[in-house]
Order: sequence, then C-alpha cells, then structure tokens
Amino acid sequence: MGIGEEAVQFHQMGYNCAQSVLAACGKYTGLDQNTALNVAAGFGGGVRSGEICGAISGAVMAIGLIEPDKRKVAAMTKQCVDSFRQEFGCVRCLELKQNRISCDALIEYGAKYIEELMKQKD
Repeated sequence: MGIGEEAVQFHQMGYNCAQSVLAACGKYTGLDQNTALNVAAGFGGGVRSGEICGAISGAVMAIGLIEPDKRKVAAMTKQCVDSFRQEFGCVRCLELKQNRISCDALIEYGAKYIEELMKQKD
C-alpha cells in the first residue's frame, strides 16, 4: 500500500485530514502513530474554523519535522500551499467543500506530496 492510500485509510477510520496525512508520513517524520494523531487532532476542518485545509496542515507539520532549517521550512511551506492551490483551486476547507473536492483526494495528495519531497531531498 502506498503512502496516499495509507493516509486515506486513516481518514476512513475516522481521523481528520491533518491526522491522516501526518500519521501516514511517520516513516519520514520519525513520529510514532499515536503522537502524530494526537498532535494533529485539532487541525481538521480548517483548524475547526473552515480555514486552511487540514491535509495542508498535516503536510506542513511533516515538513517542519523533516527539515531543520527554518528558512527552508518557510519556503517549502509556501511551495506546498501553492501546490495545493494549483491542484485544487483554493486552500480553505470551506471553499474546498463547497467545490465538492473530497477530503480523501486532498489527504492522498498531501501524503504523496511529502513522499515526493523526501525523494527529491535524497
């Protein structure tokens, strides 16, 4: 099973978008599953406010864990958000839902984005 499918499987078990992405990226971040699920628990639903998509939040948390240089983290975060915007047209949870973009598609994209980032980093 690929990382995208693993992330979607977390979502199907009832975890939010941020939890699903961050937990699936454990082999890259070094976080154990329980820690990832706990840390990201409040980030679903656009931090429970309909704002930035939880899948993006999960991916950004993973970036922070895999890259120690804060300047690089800032640049990588911007690239990540821009990539989601280009792929899906917006980054706000409410807008994504209004546009009928499935959480599973966003979650899969976020997890695969981190995996691709790690392949480029090697």
